[in-house]
Amino acid sequence: MSMFSAVDAAPPGVPAACRGRLVEVDRIEWRVGEAGDPAEAVAAFCDRYEGGHSGLSGSVCGVAVLVSAAAGAVMAGGAAGAPTPVPAVPDVAAVAYAHGPGAAGAVRGRFAVGAWRRSWTAADHAKAVAVVQEAIGRGEVYQACVVGHRQAPWSGDAAGAAAAVAGVDGARWGGVLAGEDWMVASGSPECFLAVDGESVATSPIKGTAPATAAGRDALVASVKERAEHVMIVDLERNDLARVAVPGSVRVPELFGVRRWADLWQAESTVTARLAGGAGVAELLRAMCPPGSVTGTPKLAALDLIGAVEPVGRGPAMGAFGYRCAGRLRLGLTIRTVAFDADAVHVWAGGGITWRSDAAREVAEAEAKAAGVIGALGSLSGGA
Repeated sequence: MSMFSAVDAAPPGVPAACRGRLVEVDRIEWRVGEAGDPAEAVAAFCDRYEGGHSGLSGSVCGVAVLVSAAAGAVMAGGAAGAPTPVPAVPDVAAVAYAHGPGAAGAVRGRFAVGAWRRSWTAADHAKAVAVVQEAIGRGEVYQACVVGHRQAPWSGDAAGAAAAVAGVDGARWGGVLAGEDWMVASGSPECFLAVDGESVATSPIKGTAPATAAGRDALVASVKERAEHVMIVDLERNDLARVAVPGSVRVPELFGVRRWADLWQAESTVTARLAGGAGVAELLRAMCPPGSVTGTPKLAALDLIGAVEPVGRGPAMGAFGYRCAGRLRLGLTIRTVAFDADAVHVWAGGGITWRSDAAREVAEAEAKAAGVIGALGSLSGGA
């Protein structure tokens, strides 16, 4: 039996009435370098089970979808970046679920992690900030998000640790998905895509500060954070416009402040009405990889990211959610961890602009990672 087979947490976007009742019926997995179009593969799999196609355990409820940062780059025709540090996790997974009997809540065991090993040092991170700013100075990009990675050996109840990550305060888009030798848990606060019929929305998050009164005031007043945020809102408006009815793109909320764990974050909402013929494949190609964790212009940012990040992003900085009864809900996989048989992996970073201060960018990434690492340590009393 797989060490990850007993996970009882659901992917993001699963209707509340279905939680604790999902039984896997079918799945596909795809990795960068394999044949085929990943966007078309996801769309075809979703279409196969749309409308409650009969499965081994009854009527199919819906399909979980996981898209890595690298798969999203392939969908967009951009650079996929460095190789993933966790190759056990596929770049695309789609899993069909039926309803089974209700499951009792699992008793959580202890979980422990060993020493964390970073893929780059704070000095390396600061150098990457400088490289991005040089590219901004040359007019190649306006902003790019750089992301660091760390990993540690683990032992104990990985499923319990994954549920703790998915349930961290503010994880409105948290969830868990597992395979034979891998598991992904996301404590994400960010909506990447919400689709209901012809209506589509995305809610990019850019701008971070400590969750104190002073931190909130500083975030609201920051010229740098607001500029960083508005650049990404404009990028998301442009991405949605590729699949929207002309003139239908709107920004009903700009720079709202939300809390995640011990941080304030700025969030906006961009909406549109989908054009005829725009299905799952077209949406993924237009929107992936998510703009708030790449940069603008997106393809140029992907080239730059691939040049400065020493390891790939794996399932982090991608999309994760659920399609059910014509609704699609995908969270952005920030605040995300991946498990393989030997190690647990964490990613964190931030958007770089001309006004960025390298030391503050490093500190911001550390603060984001700390919330996830703290959740991992919640079952053992320490990280």
